[in-house]
Amino acid sequence: MKQIIQDLKSGKTILEELPAPQVKAGQVLIKTHRSLVSLGTEKMLVNFGKANFIDKARQQPEKVKMVLDKMKTDGIKPTLEAVFRKLGEPLPLGYCNAGEVIGVGSGVDEFQIGDRVASNGNHAEIVSVPKNLVAKIPDNISYDKASFTVIGAIALQGIRLLNPTFGETVVVTGLGLIGLVTTQLLIANGCKVIGLDFDKSKVELAKTWGVEAYDTSGINPVHVAMESTSNIGVDGVIITASTKSDKVISQAANMCRKRGKIVLVGVIGLNIQRSDFYEKELSFQVSCSYGPGRYDEEYEQKGNDYPIAYVRWTEKRNFKAVLEAISSKKLDVQPLISELVDLENFDKIYGDMNNSKSIASILKYPGDVNITQTVVSTDSSRDFEGQNGVLGIIGAGNYTKAMILPHLKKLNADIKYIASASGLSGTLAAKKNNIANSTTDYKEILNDKDVDAVMITTRHNLHANQVIEALNSGKHVFVEKPLALTYAELDRIDEAYKKSNKTITVGFNRRFSPFAQDAKKQLGENPGMINVIATMNAGYIPPEVWVHDMETGGGRIIGEACHLIDLITFFTGSLIESIAMNSLGTNPKENTDNATILLKYANGSQGVINYFSNGSKSYSKERIEIYSQNRTIVIDNFRKSKYFGFKSKGIKSGQDKGQRTQFKLFLERIKKGGNAIIPYEEIINTSKASIAAIESLKTRSWINI
Repeated sequence: MKQIIQDLKSGKTILEELPAPQVKAGQVLIKTHRSLVSLGTEKMLVNFGKANFIDKARQQPEKVKMVLDKMKTDGIKPTLEAVFRKLGEPLPLGYCNAGEVIGVGSGVDEFQIGDRVASNGNHAEIVSVPKNLVAKIPDNISYDKASFTVIGAIALQGIRLLNPTFGETVVVTGLGLIGLVTTQLLIANGCKVIGLDFDKSKVELAKTWGVEAYDTSGINPVHVAMESTSNIGVDGVIITASTKSDKVISQAANMCRKRGKIVLVGVIGLNIQRSDFYEKELSFQVSCSYGPGRYDEEYEQKGNDYPIAYVRWTEKRNFKAVLEAISSKKLDVQPLISELVDLENFDKIYGDMNNSKSIASILKYPGDVNITQTVVSTDSSRDFEGQNGVLGIIGAGNYTKAMILPHLKKLNADIKYIASASGLSGTLAAKKNNIANSTTDYKEILNDKDVDAVMITTRHNLHANQVIEALNSGKHVFVEKPLALTYAELDRIDEAYKKSNKTITVGFNRRFSPFAQDAKKQLGENPGMINVIATMNAGYIPPEVWVHDMETGGGRIIGEACHLIDLITFFTGSLIESIAMNSLGTNPKENTDNATILLKYANGSQGVINYFSNGSKSYSKERIEIYSQNRTIVIDNFRKSKYFGFKSKGIKSGQDKGQRTQFKLFLERIKKGGNAIIPYEEIINTSKASIAAIESLKTRSWINI
């Protein structure tokens, strides 16, 4: 299938060939018939992509500060690599899609194959969209008109926040696509509407449906608004304009009556004068996209609806309301359609967006897409038959692209497939990293006899099942931590492992760092009982991010502190017998990321892990201290180490957490055979201990492993 993407590095808008996505649980698979180009939003993305690095930095000063902070802790080279890597990740464009249901995921009972639907899917021939972002199209609405659903919901949400009553006067500043839709919906709501824009054609169009519209190039908007309301001032202002100027917000405040309301839907300068708002006690609010539920993973991804008695208008209900308005002709979108362009001619729209006079451009899809083509070849000349050590990678997320693939590419790994849910991230990663095929169906990897080993880098809740499937398919397994989220999953993995003759490796890379390896060497063959203190200055992650979800991510202790558990096990040369964990706060939650973990080892050693998210970003992220026989080793952020009581004084180099060595050894094992690079019993012991840490927190007791 084909999809439109924006390359932020080169500035090019591209029609990319991708494998067709698979329908996921809780989602609907849609074959696109039409998609509407949001000229305002998409123009900003296109212009950002075309800007040079300096201009990009100027547009995002808050990101520049984050970069400077990262340089202090991780160094200049790793930081710059991360920045350029991020800029090298193209973005999918579009969010106004209308099409036909061709697949229904488990847990979806509202839709059937053949239904005509509107969604926030991208500009792609096939999209998989969560059910709460999809609405059925009434029979009397064409796909052309239905493609306005999401744009209409954005306009409607701004009106809902303003909450105007019948007879009130509302100013709409900016008569672009969203502004023109807003004016119609306000009129349908019984409001008197004043429209402001510098584009005369849009002003004239607004007048045709009863808007008191003005060309702002030759008037004072505040005077016009005051005259229109007998110097009382307007009841509210909805700003749908896009400008860096602070003038718009000042004008909005000055034209409002006392205790009026201002809602921002567009993007403007926000240098607000306190006096403008103070004297009139004005209210100002920023509208969030389509309505309640937006960016809420429980609502959007898990499909949990808000009770209608408490949240009357969710984003999906806004979709339905817009479709009803179009169906009943209260909203007329036909005059807004400037052009209908075939998908293959997309550049007619994106080629010169800055000079476009279009209001709404609609992409028309050919409809002959192959919905079963789940593999796209990026290098058909390669032959893997008879080769040893061939890899397939399941997952193309940030860590895979940032850390795993660059190392594998330098090691000349033979990678036949990379699988990703949407197909976009996998295909782009395949082209960049010499991978022969991109797929949206990871079972293609499991069923291919050429593939010797599978790397699993998906979200944590998927790890256990995919490890078991890979073992049952006769593949060696490398899985990014954690191995599993529950004891039951570990039991199932253990059963599959014992039936196979394949190895399991978990991405506990710290033990392969030259700093860890040298420390182990310095400690000697028989260091006896040792004390290890490992501190992770993990940094704050917002609570809504998936890693905190115990069902999806398992929390940061299971998902990340396991790194430190494995590292201490490596240093002690022993297995954990029992574990206890305490957390910051009087009533900590199980997904805490501010905790102290105590470890007791079979050989008498002990470990302490401080996993904190409330520290300064300017302080080292990781610090390891080892105490043994009147000697001490300190490893600082895997950039330098100091030895006390040893002949050696320590080592210093660029940051090296052991990833490259880990992958090098793994590739050697699957090519030449031999034991796994981490003993299986240590992997299981660490995995059980990570889960037991949460159990300890809940029971307030030591847990035996």
